[in-house]
Amino acid sequence: MARTKDPAVRSRLLDRAAQMLRTRQPVTLRTLVSGTGTSTMAVYTYFGGMDGLWKALRQEGFTRLAARLAAVKTTADPVRDLAALGAAYLANAMENPDLYRVMFDAGFDLEDTTAADDTLHRLVHAVERAKAKDRFRDEVDPLELATQSWLIGHGLASLVATGPLPHGALAHGVPLLTALFTSAGDEPDRCRRSVERGWGRIPSA
Repeated sequence: MARTKDPAVRSRLLDRAAQMLRTRQPVTLRTLVSGTGTSTMAVYTYFGGMDGLWKALRQEGFTRLAARLAAVKTTADPVRDLAALGAAYLANAMENPDLYRVMFDAGFDLEDTTAADDTLHRLVHAVERAKAKDRFRDEVDPLELATQSWLIGHGLASLVATGPLPHGALAHGVPLLTALFTSAGDEPDRCRRSVERGWGRIPSA
């Protein structure tokens, strides 16, 4: 009879692999399981081997991000929601810095691109809602504006969660997003209030 797999063991191995990559430790079967309370057989049980682990590692980053974004509640203020999605993106990076580094390393294939696509799709939908409520001009391209918004969040995440800047630098997100959304047609004061409400979801250091 097959043994039931423990999700906690799978998660432990993925976190360990990501941490080892970040610190440039050689990743082998033995070094990977060291300190995790599991045997080398667990890598085969949960991933089918090291190749499967690398694919699962990058996938796990996007899966956790998708879950974090899905937890953002939709409100009557789509501009606030756009900022809140950005804040959730950053919070996920701050909580999973090792996985975040791996997510955008194209050297590892993804098992399923759905979770990765979900990030941008949620932003596009929020922009479409903002256009429907006359917060943004009709000619604004939802995909283009969503991409620009993601660039701001990704840049901050890269420089703070896995880079040289302190946590306080995340506050720059408010004026950056306000400027972006104002350029898309939103009224400046109203826009800043919306962004501040959404951005306030980022946890403190």
